[in-house]
Amino acid sequence: MATGVLADEIRLKLGELSPAERKVGRVLLAAYPSAGFETVAAIADRAGVSAPTVLRFVSRFGFRGFPDFQSALRAELEERNASPLSLYETPAYGRPLDEGAEGASLLDRVRTVFPAEVAMMLAELPPHDLDHAVRLLADPKVRVTLAGGRFTHLLAQYLGLHLMQLREDVRFLPDRDVERTATLNSLRRRDVLVLFDYRRYEEDKVAMAGLVRKRGGKVLLFTDTWLSPVTSRADVVLPCRVTAPSPYDSLVPTLAVIETVVAGVIETLGEAAHDHLRQGEDVAQHIGLV
Repeated sequence: MATGVLADEIRLKLGELSPAERKVGRVLLAAYPSAGFETVAAIADRAGVSAPTVLRFVSRFGFRGFPDFQSALRAELEERNASPLSLYETPAYGRPLDEGAEGASLLDRVRTVFPAEVAMMLAELPPHDLDHAVRLLADPKVRVTLAGGRFTHLLAQYLGLHLMQLREDVRFLPDRDVERTATLNSLRRRDVLVLFDYRRYEEDKVAMAGLVRKRGGKVLLFTDTWLSPVTSRADVVLPCRVTAPSPYDSLVPTLAVIETVVAGVIETLGEAAHDHLRQGEDVAQHIGLV
C-alpha cells in the first residue's frame, strides 16, 4: 500500500505513468481530495479514459483495488482536518510534555523528530518546484505579495522581510478589510502571490489564488504534506512536513525550506542583491535605525 500523502505521491510519480494514467492523475489532483471519492466510472469519464485505466492507476500506488484507495484517502482526510485539540486527545500525544512518555525524555524526542523531519522533507522536495519558486521570487519584473494564516503569517513575514532586503516590490497583504481589498484589486499579470496555508485550511486563500490566476498572475504556495485546497490553483507548490513533539504542527521544516529559497534568490540575483542590501543598510544608518 502507498504511504505518505496521496496527492504528493501522485504529483511526484506523474512522469512515470502512461499518458492515459497521467490523465487520471491530473483529474484527481485538480479537485483533490473530493475527486477521489467519485466512482471509477465517473473518474474515467472525466479523464477520457477507460475504467480499467483508473484501476491500473491505483494499483501503481500499491493499492489492491479502488475501495482500498478510497479507504486510504478517508484516513488521510481525517489527518488533513486535524486540529491541535483533536491531536492532543489522541493516544499518540496524550501528555506531550511527560518525560516518561514512550520511555524518552522531551529532549530525546526533539532530537529525533526535528532533524529527521527536516532531512526527509528536503529529500522529498521536488527540485523543479524549488527552482521555479526561486525564479519567481528573484524576477525583478514581478511584484511579490505575501499572506499567511493564524500562525503561518509569521512565516510569510519571515520570508517577506528577507526578500525586502534583497529586491524591490515586496509587500504583505494588509489585515484591514479596505486595505486588503485594495491590494488584492491591484494584482495583475506582473504579480506573484505567495500564500502559506496549512491545516485547518482557510477558504479565503482559495479565493485569493483564484483571483490572481484569473488576472494572469502567479501563485506560489507553501503548505503541509496534506496539501491545501489552494494546490489546484497554484503555479508552484512547496509541501512541508509538520510533525512535532506536541499537538501543534511544527514550523521548523518550513523555515528550512524558506531559508533554502532565500539562499537561491541571493544566488540568482547575484550582485543586484548585494547592492540592494547595501543601499538598505545605508538608509538605516542615515536615519539612525542601526
